[in-house]
Amino acid sequence: LLKKKLTLMNRLYNKKNIILMKKICIVSDKEFEVTDKDLKFYKKMGVPTPTLCPDERKRRRLAWQNMQCLYQRKCDVTGKKILSNFSPEKNIKIYDQSFWWSDGWDFRDFGIAFDFSKTFFENWEILLHSTPLPNLFTEFTKDENSQHTNFSGSNKNCYLIFHADMNRDCYYGTGVKKCESCADNLMIFESELLYECVDCRKCYDLKFSQDCENCSSSWFLKNCLGCKNCFGCMNLRQKEYFLFNKEVSREEYEKFIADFESSKYSGLQKLYEQFINFQKSQIHRATQGYQNENCSGDHIYRSKDVQECFDIQESRDMKFCERIYNGPNSDCYDIDQFGMHIERVYEAHAIGVNSQNVVSCFQSYSLSDVSYSGYAFSSENCFGCLGIHRGKFCILNKQYSEKEYFILRDKIIEHMKKTEEWGEFFPIELSPFGYNESVAQEYFSLTKEEAITRKFPWKDPDKKDYLPQKIDIPDALEDAPESIYEEILACVDCGKNYKIQKAEMRFYKKMKLPIPRKCPDCRHLARTKLKNPRKLFERKCDKCKTNIQTTFTPERPEKVFCEKCYLDSIK
Repeated sequence: LLKKKLTLMNRLYNKKNIILMKKICIVSDKEFEVTDKDLKFYKKMGVPTPTLCPDERKRRRLAWQNMQCLYQRKCDVTGKKILSNFSPEKNIKIYDQSFWWSDGWDFRDFGIAFDFSKTFFENWEILLHSTPLPNLFTEFTKDENSQHTNFSGSNKNCYLIFHADMNRDCYYGTGVKKCESCADNLMIFESELLYECVDCRKCYDLKFSQDCENCSSSWFLKNCLGCKNCFGCMNLRQKEYFLFNKEVSREEYEKFIADFESSKYSGLQKLYEQFINFQKSQIHRATQGYQNENCSGDHIYRSKDVQECFDIQESRDMKFCERIYNGPNSDCYDIDQFGMHIERVYEAHAIGVNSQNVVSCFQSYSLSDVSYSGYAFSSENCFGCLGIHRGKFCILNKQYSEKEYFILRDKIIEHMKKTEEWGEFFPIELSPFGYNESVAQEYFSLTKEEAITRKFPWKDPDKKDYLPQKIDIPDALEDAPESIYEEILACVDCGKNYKIQKAEMRFYKKMKLPIPRKCPDCRHLARTKLKNPRKLFERKCDKCKTNIQTTFTPERPEKVFCEKCYLDSIK
């Protein structure tokens, strides 16, 4: 009886947040909760309670973000050949970034008056198909030889890295920050010479590792700190010369490494499978993070009062947020990506750099009191705008006086409340990207038939990108012919073509690694699958049996320990 009462109390009082209502998602039919703290935030932002559950809200936002699918097309004003995440057949006007940021055009020339006989999104769709947008989302003036990047900036000699900043000589990665000479990574920070690593920071010469910090000269590590010259290890602290968690002499370790033919694809895959199986016998930490207070989620660092969030740093009073860095960031709900001093932001993606009081915006920065806008920069008091820079008192890109702006803005908001649009993010049906081009497909995968049934846009693959491979890639790197740079390779998983870059090959030779058999997209997908789902589940610590929240589902076989038991058990 006591246990039942405690369980009921936990449901009613979620860390001192009283659950005031339960709602049913209008898309998924799933039940979700709204707490008193949630209501206070929605009231502060002037929006109603959500109609969608957190997952469907995230899907809707991410369907507006194409980060990694890049295409060749022409600038619609200069005719110059450019690279863009908008494919050529899209009915979107695209300008090369250098011209888009120039004084050669004015976004106000594309402004339209609000038509109250239409819904807000019907008005805004007209703007979407007439206003020029930049071809990529980068700090191109601070980049050097890094044209094939997106959602990034201040990079040098980088190729196909995304959500990445201040890197040098890095290739094929997402969430790469302040790194040098790294390839094929996901969420790495301040590191050098990393290959196929996930969630690692301040590491050097590390391969096939995950959740490591301050580790070097090692292979196949997971959840290790301060380790050097280790191979196939997990949960070690400040160790050197370990093989699969067993201490060996320096001579034994060096002989093992000398005999390890890392440049052979077959041998590397065999040892990787051995490491994956080894992990099954080890204990797992319920969640990753440190220096937090009253936080729930995973990979949270130096934060306070952050709930149901993932990949968060230096933030407080956040909920349903992901990939937010470089704080302080505070008082935000439902954001995917960016950060760098944001406050009071709701239902947005890729918002950052000193932005506050933002509702339903995307791919923008340096905003103040801006709602329902995209590609908006250094702007304040704007509503329903697109592709603007240094805008003020604008609605649908049309200029108004301060008095006119506030009168019309409030009138439009009342109109949106009647049409049940106010507080809702932009519909997926309007997205200029195919669902399968967007980040939403990475989190919430759908088949073409499923997407079309839901009336989501879809991008069919180009048959020219799926030509047959004419050579056999040698097992050993040293056996690769010089002509490999000219060859069109085909992914062993999806069949999509890819090529080996010369700088990439130099990296493989330096690190003694074989040529990859998968295309960059499938390699990225494989890395994302190494991370647990961005969801929290209730289960018990496998040692002390206390209730814990973790990203490991209850039915998974791994031994998952609460923080105390984990710290007490590791070496």
